[in-house]
Amino acid sequence: MSSNASEESTRKPRIQINPPVFLGSAGLIILFVVFTILDPGRAGELFSGIQGWIVHTFGWFYVLAMATFLIFVVLLGVFGYGSIKLGPDHSEPDYSYLSWFAMLFSAGMGIGLMFFGVAEPVMHYLTPPVADPGTVEAARDAMRITFFHWGVHAWAIYAVVAISLAYFSFRHNLPLTIRSAFYPLIGERIHGPFGHAVDIFAILGTMFGVATSLGFGAIQVNSGLNYLFDVPVSITVQILLIAGITLIAIVSVVLGLDGGIRRLSELNMILAIALVAFVLVAGPTVFLLQTLTQNIGAYASNIVTMTFNLEAYEPTGWVGGWTLFYWGWWIAWAPFVGMFIARVSRGRTIREFVLGVLLVPVGFTFMWMTFFGNTALHMIMAQGITELGEAVSADTTMALFQFFEHLPLSSIMSLLATILVVTFFVTSSDSGSLVIDMLASGGEDDAPVWQRIFWAGSEGVVASALLLAGGLAALQTATIATALPFTVIMLFMCWGLLRALRIDIVKRASLSNAVLMPQIAQKPVSWQKRITSLLHHPTETEVKEFITKTVTPALEDVTIELKKRDMDVRVEHGEDGRVWLEILHGDEIDFFYSVRPRTYSPPTFALRGTSKKRSKSYYRAEVHLSEGGQDYDVMGWSKEQIITDVIDQYEKHLHFLLTLR
Repeated sequence: MSSNASEESTRKPRIQINPPVFLGSAGLIILFVVFTILDPGRAGELFSGIQGWIVHTFGWFYVLAMATFLIFVVLLGVFGYGSIKLGPDHSEPDYSYLSWFAMLFSAGMGIGLMFFGVAEPVMHYLTPPVADPGTVEAARDAMRITFFHWGVHAWAIYAVVAISLAYFSFRHNLPLTIRSAFYPLIGERIHGPFGHAVDIFAILGTMFGVATSLGFGAIQVNSGLNYLFDVPVSITVQILLIAGITLIAIVSVVLGLDGGIRRLSELNMILAIALVAFVLVAGPTVFLLQTLTQNIGAYASNIVTMTFNLEAYEPTGWVGGWTLFYWGWWIAWAPFVGMFIARVSRGRTIREFVLGVLLVPVGFTFMWMTFFGNTALHMIMAQGITELGEAVSADTTMALFQFFEHLPLSSIMSLLATILVVTFFVTSSDSGSLVIDMLASGGEDDAPVWQRIFWAGSEGVVASALLLAGGLAALQTATIATALPFTVIMLFMCWGLLRALRIDIVKRASLSNAVLMPQIAQKPVSWQKRITSLLHHPTETEVKEFITKTVTPALEDVTIELKKRDMDVRVEHGEDGRVWLEILHGDEIDFFYSVRPRTYSPPTFALRGTSKKRSKSYYRAEVHLSEGGQDYDVMGWSKEQIITDVIDQYEKHLHFLLTLR
């Protein structure tokens, strides 16, 4: 009987949602899908009108916001905030650099590179915004513009959301949801209607951003199958493809983050590197290396001018159709990619995160765009393969496959590209459903699997509805429209994060500069006992016994004394042997002091002369404060020394609160 009860208590609940967010976002998505399916013509007209109004009225706002996000992220990485960890001070990264970069890349770009890698440079070359079409100047501008659209601006957007979420969730134990970034601005009200609204907007942005990518992916897979196997190109086939690949994504959902997304992301990176390497070797290699260097230089030297360009003096509509679409797309993806990146970035410093996110994926993206884009331009300009340009102008979805036709092993590479689009499709859907489910369940990352299956299926349904309502035009409109409210949310996220990081820095400075009351003199310890203590490596049992018999009574004595002074204080115990004291300060920041057992591998010299049966690990009784481990061991201290350390840390905390004011 007791066994069944225990099993029942550890079983996951069948449903784990935040009802206002789950029901509100699901209801709005269902209304959108029903409206689009019942009257696709009217829906297409409405989407077109919305896009034109947003581009004309809020184009300047998008441009200023993008500049703000980039400057903000760079400054975070450069200045003192960069040393702060996205998690407690003692935390370590959950994933290796290789796995981390693979998941960043797959979630952040994926299908877009496959769709636009050849198409965008060729389209800018044939119809440039300023230069004469088909000229050398047009080719240079085409690559500069492509780099601009796929460069650091996109990753700065992702970084704003990811840093905010990782910081507040892993360092301050708030839910891993967008609302948590507003805690420094509105406090506990994040758990009310305002927080629900923020998370609903984030879900809608994620849903339409992912659906846009899924739509692009389905169209390109359809074109690839048409090229390889003469499968007809039609909305029906594309919807069937969305359904089929969504089923594969659901299998990945069931396997989980490590079993599904991580493995597929690493497969994506392997396939992507294989494609890039093939194009570099099979294409004009020296020319590609030269243009990569020149493209990076042109991008770096023109980034400020391009960032603020709106064509206000000579309106052409080009900015709205290209640049603002990209900015809207990246912002719509920001809740999804940002939350996913936050989820896999615990334990990294802000500086490490900024450098990794801004440089590594962008560097690979620049290689991709150069090797594919400049090879295509070289085919048209130097080799006279003008039919490639004509094919891109006629159907951008066929650009990649027409491109491979003029390289060796064209069928094999086209098949490989189609497979890569499918795997990018699956990781986008899987990652998107994980993020949406976390938003809808209040930040829980182990909610029942059926909930993620529901959201993965919803993404496929929304992508199908958008294709029915107008294909690529509807996808672009949905992206730009859903990004507008979230742009405002992101600006407030920057403000909230800056306030919280300032508090973190002030606390560090105040703790290091605080002048403390001299400690009470302790009975001298013989030097022989000090050597014994230094060379002794306690077992887990010894440390837990020390915490029970010495640390706990010390914390309880402090608690009794503080309660005499009407302080709100308590002592708690954890299952792993830890004990902690909390002093609650109401609206002020609370004080937290914990001692917990932590395992280490002993140094090599400590194992000399010991029995082989001896454990290869030892334990320390380490002090942890609210910001994380303090890396000092109190094992063997007396009760009075523990009490003195608690009072010292509390005195520093009070000094920090005074400095903060």
